[in-house]
Amino acid sequence: MQRIKIEHLNFSYRGFKEVLTDINLEISEGETIGIIGENGAGKSTLLKLIVGLLSDYSGKIEIDKVEVKKSTLSDIRKKIGYVFQDSDSQLFMSNVYDDIAFAPQNYGYSEEETERCVEKAMKTVKIEDLKNRMIYQLSGGQKKLVSLAAVLSIEPEIILLDEPSAALDPKNRRNLINILNSIKGIKVIASHDLDMILDTCDKTILISKGKIIKEGNTENILSDKNLLEENGLELPLSFKWK
Repeated sequence: MQRIKIEHLNFSYRGFKEVLTDINLEISEGETIGIIGENGAGKSTLLKLIVGLLSDYSGKIEIDKVEVKKSTLSDIRKKIGYVFQDSDSQLFMSNVYDDIAFAPQNYGYSEEETERCVEKAMKTVKIEDLKNRMIYQLSGGQKKLVSLAAVLSIEPEIILLDEPSAALDPKNRRNLINILNSIKGIKVIASHDLDMILDTCDKTILISKGKIIKEGNTENILSDKNLLEENGLELPLSFKWK
């Protein structure tokens, strides 16, 4: 079942040079998609457009055949969770529990149901010990995991993640990979961490200068040294060591 469909998408910030040009993309049920490209390629912009954080684009973005626009955002965002690249842009409550509980409360869950959702999300991300911690006391890696738990609290059908492994130490990075591989539903991951993409994504999309250069099997794309170097990237360490 097709869940995300993008046709002839073009976007620029306030009339400046286009950031994305003629993007055409279809994502089906159960797929985990990696989006790769050098800085400024348009990866983060694409995620923000899918979840409706940016508007004034041309072309079409549909979630379950519903076009992403101002009048449909409320319903669409019940299906999509978005993990920001900068956790400080996402976390705004004073402590961990309240931040994770915010979305269920906002959607009208009962106190009992909210607590169940928060406990489940914290257990999934393995941060039960942070439950009563103040946000300002957390490390960058801990904030990233709390941000993911906050998204998982409403059990979204689609999860968008922007540089999710940034600021994570090796242990928490491996924890994140295991979490992502255990979560059902669509996941779209934009990242410079090509080894993480290799470990989590079935399919990968390479973007350069706002255009899709190639899409297909993750291993095939990430093992293509010439393709990656032509687009400002390097082989993942996994392939360098082979």
